[in-house]
Amino acid sequence: MKDIFKNFNKKDVFMIICCVLLIVFQVYLDLKLPDYMSKITILIQSGTDSIKDILIQGLHMILCAFGSFLSACAVGFFVSNVGASFSRNTRKRIFEKVESFGLSEINKFSTSSLITRTTNDVTQVETLIVIGLQMIIKSPIMAVWAITKILGKSLELSALTGVCVAVLLFTVGVLMIVVIPRFEIVQKLIDKLNCVTRENFSGIRVIRAFNAEDFQKNRFEEVNNELTKTQMFNQRCFAILNPVINLCMHFLTLGIYFIGAFLLQKLGLIDKINLFSNMVVFTSYGVQVLSSFLMLAMIFMVYPRAKVSAKRINEVLDEKITLVDGKVDDVKDKGTVEFKNVSFQYPDADECLLENISFKANKGETIAFIGSTGSGKSTLINLIPRFYDVTSGKILVDGVDVRDYKQSVLHNKIGYVSQKAVMFTGTVESNVDYGDSGKSITEEEIIKAIDVAQGTDFVSKMEDGYTSHIARGGTNVSGGQKQRLSIARAVAKNPEIYIFDDTFSALDYKTDLTLRQELRKYTKDATCLIVAQRIGTIINADKIIVLDKGKCVGMGTHKELLKKCEVYKEIALSQLSEEELKNA
Repeated sequence: MKDIFKNFNKKDVFMIICCVLLIVFQVYLDLKLPDYMSKITILIQSGTDSIKDILIQGLHMILCAFGSFLSACAVGFFVSNVGASFSRNTRKRIFEKVESFGLSEINKFSTSSLITRTTNDVTQVETLIVIGLQMIIKSPIMAVWAITKILGKSLELSALTGVCVAVLLFTVGVLMIVVIPRFEIVQKLIDKLNCVTRENFSGIRVIRAFNAEDFQKNRFEEVNNELTKTQMFNQRCFAILNPVINLCMHFLTLGIYFIGAFLLQKLGLIDKINLFSNMVVFTSYGVQVLSSFLMLAMIFMVYPRAKVSAKRINEVLDEKITLVDGKVDDVKDKGTVEFKNVSFQYPDADECLLENISFKANKGETIAFIGSTGSGKSTLINLIPRFYDVTSGKILVDGVDVRDYKQSVLHNKIGYVSQKAVMFTGTVESNVDYGDSGKSITEEEIIKAIDVAQGTDFVSKMEDGYTSHIARGGTNVSGGQKQRLSIARAVAKNPEIYIFDDTFSALDYKTDLTLRQELRKYTKDATCLIVAQRIGTIINADKIIVLDKGKCVGMGTHKELLKKCEVYKEIALSQLSEEELKNA
């Protein structure tokens, strides 16, 4: 858990030091109060007529109480700042770490778990810091200081206080042994609950279409009930703590007066006054000691969950990054992509998804990839921007291994359009001019990019045109419109290399044809890599690579492959007639 506290900066450390000093001062003032109470008791018991002396002692008590109040307020101010700063810095570190993850690392944790760790887990640790800075520091100081105050005053009363403390420590120890393992279960169940909830909300249309509401409801209730059951067990265990503490406090108070009454019978007047004064002091200091252990008990209630959360946060922060940044930031060659005996295997998979893939795409060429579902087409092109790293072989961009590039430089060379179009909350313009491409994009270039992507027609009909609002996830535009805006985003970037991962599948045939014709004109000096299911989309490609079960089974033009590649011919005939293929 100590690794978590690396997120404290110099300002936080200064505030923590201030907290310690203020807490020591507060404890000093709190423990002075019983001394003044003792003096007032002695003054009253001795029968003094001097009200002035009593008022002076009372004034001292008021000043001590007010000073303690101001110290507590200052501590609260510093602690809240430290806790908020810690959470901000930790969330930032997690976010930046996850941004550097490859897809394999993200899949390892799952999106739902990463969200939980960034939000709920950080909050749990923050709660420990806020409570802990006040109570972990205060409770031992107060306990030790109070014990030194009462030691030697009465053996019997000291022994009674020790018994109460021992009972409290035993209760807290047993609870920790029982509860701590279950807090880890709670956090895992929260992850699972978030996963089920996320799946349900994102797939609500499919769920309704298949009348699967009851099935999803049962899945949710199963996890929810298990989480509730575990949390109830933990809460019931901790519910025992407060009654035990109250019992000890009552027992201590009654015990002090019971023992005191017994001892008073054997003493003279002066000794009686001193003993009664000690009883008052013991009652106050005894309560202070038990209060200290009460504060520690409250820490123990928060600590188990915070410990589990800290462990989960550290798992993310300590995760080894497989995608190590290279050092190359510029090269002379532009637009070439070459695969040299590339193989790829997922970390936990038994077999390679891609085996010994080799080809070269020169500047200005269009290379297309086709094959059956699961043949590895999307995985292949995802290796170029390093969403994954190759298992063996090399991928060269402009003659340099992609692993040797600075990732920002490599990504600036590539215009990537994913299979599933992704829109971000903002405007049409902000979605097209997205990110940092290393150069500024003018309004004219944005308009041109949207026009090339065949988006001008629907954008111009939107209420505010190019400044029209795009909702989260692009829910206020259709799938085809999202896809065209995604293409426009890549076009506006004007990269050396375009990657289209089955990008045109959401478009109708007419729009697909028109868009490809415009793209071909606009990207004639760039390298285009296209993954497609439609033969019509790739029929004019300079080179078509046919994949089957992760292997390259054919390479050439459309006409060449029809003659020599059975897999390609089979795919083509499943979509077009022989006459259409001859005329293509």
